[in-house]
Amino acid sequence: MDLKKKLTQIANEYPEGMINDQLLDIDRTNYHINLAINSCKDKFPSELEICDLGGGLSPFSIGCVASNFKRTVLVDDFDDPNNQKVGDEPIKLHKKYGIEIFTRDFVEKGIEDIEGSFDIITSFDSMEHWHNSPKKLFHQVLSKLKKGGTFILGVPNCANLRKRITLPMGFGKWSSMDSWYEEDKFRGHVREPDVSDLLYIAKDIDLKNVKIYGRNWLGLNNSNKLIEKLTKIVDPLISKFPSLCSDLYLVGKKK
Repeated sequence: MDLKKKLTQIANEYPEGMINDQLLDIDRTNYHINLAINSCKDKFPSELEICDLGGGLSPFSIGCVASNFKRTVLVDDFDDPNNQKVGDEPIKLHKKYGIEIFTRDFVEKGIEDIEGSFDIITSFDSMEHWHNSPKKLFHQVLSKLKKGGTFILGVPNCANLRKRITLPMGFGKWSSMDSWYEEDKFRGHVREPDVSDLLYIAKDIDLKNVKIYGRNWLGLNNSNKLIEKLTKIVDPLISKFPSLCSDLYLVGKKK
């Protein structure tokens, strides 16, 4: 079965109030899974062991299971306001698919005690929410990768084209006032990186074959149909220049 069809089936297994958001996120999730698979072309998916950091309620890890990955591990503290709103049902769905779940603040507690090593370790749209330095964690990531294993880090770009245009006009907030001021615990964006930050991380943990990719999911999944259509037209061009894109991906190999 086509991966997008699998993801559609998975999206419809979520609690009713979450289904629409999962359906809207299929293209991005499909991209993430294929990015992981294509980073290990010397192996079949059935040979791959993957660990996802900060994936939360995303269908990414379930999609990896549906793609016949050998082992899928998800590490998250599941403490976002959305987690508290929807309860344990999405976590039960992940467990139903056989995903190994570790509930913890992995930036603080680390991942060294998780059994085994991995072909791929991923983290998508999570680092920008971390309050502590990820330096120690990323060195642990390298130690938990198998020889030639892949680290994939996906983040929003603090210097994308839209922000370069809107910031001089006075529009540059990363997070809403409500999410910062009204919530007991702030879970919004603390610091968004750019291309140079990702290259800094890659150098610090000594990755090889480093590549930076760019996509524009904020526009492609925008509720404004005009913005969505315009992004579909310009995305193939802008994606050739990652520093201008809304979403950045660092992909590197363990030496």
